[in-house]
Amino acid sequence: MIAWERLIRFVATDGRILRGEPILPSPDFDLGSTTEETKLRAKVIVGDDLYDTTGSTTVSAEVVMVKHLLGPLAKADVPILRCVGLNYAKHIKEAGRSPPPFPFIFFKPTTCIANHDADVIIPKICQDDQADYEGELCLVIGRDCKDVSEAEALSYVVAYTCGNDISSRKLQRDPAFAGRVPQWGFSKGFDTFAPLGPCLVNASLIDDPAKLHLKTIVDGQVRQEESVADLLFGCAYLISYLSSGTTLEKGSIIMTGTPGGVGAGLNPPKYLVPGTVMEVNISKIGTLRNGVKFA
Repeated sequence: MIAWERLIRFVATDGRILRGEPILPSPDFDLGSTTEETKLRAKVIVGDDLYDTTGSTTVSAEVVMVKHLLGPLAKADVPILRCVGLNYAKHIKEAGRSPPPFPFIFFKPTTCIANHDADVIIPKICQDDQADYEGELCLVIGRDCKDVSEAEALSYVVAYTCGNDISSRKLQRDPAFAGRVPQWGFSKGFDTFAPLGPCLVNASLIDDPAKLHLKTIVDGQVRQEESVADLLFGCAYLISYLSSGTTLEKGSIIMTGTPGGVGAGLNPPKYLVPGTVMEVNISKIGTLRNGVKFA
């Protein structure tokens, strides 16, 4: 077993950047609401391997105060982000697409990873009414796996977290910018376009990810709300499919897809602008919050 139940990465009041096991003030405390004023305390995690099961990584007795919560994972902690498109029925409909016979896969570079409570920076190339949010459940692979069965797939998940697959719709879909075939890599691959957080939750605390509930709130308005059970391709199937002939490395992230309610699907569409506040909330995990700035 790994040493921690929940893992946060944070700036302590003494200025150190640490990882720790949060000491929750109440069972239902949302770690995404952490500020210096909440005076959240955490036990410092000691060790280089976040997913160690040998005892070399431990939750120490040192208790510190959290000044500012970061994302649970730095870029160097993640070898790759695999992403699934068109995986909720309502999102498929609003995108004007048909359900795919197999998972639609694309990748994000690790330079996309952004902290909780940090601003997503929209580059000049996509500031023209196209930047969009996509709240998602993310899986963290805890050990290398390849050609795994669907029955054993979830045993390779070490933790769950929230993610936001920031996207540029014109560069993704508009033939004038993307060409005749929609493309996903460039349009979703800009720096800060994959915020993660607010914490990692040990998979042992979530018996069935299908029972989780996802909600995305933008500027105080609920835009997306769906049960993870409504995934077209469930978490176990995704892991089994993605591991076909391919090693899913320890620490890899799988972003499982977004429900209906993205900005591009609204009438009229509502895209990200400076000052927008996005919150991705998933039951048993907490709320990932990010602002928006134009570069």
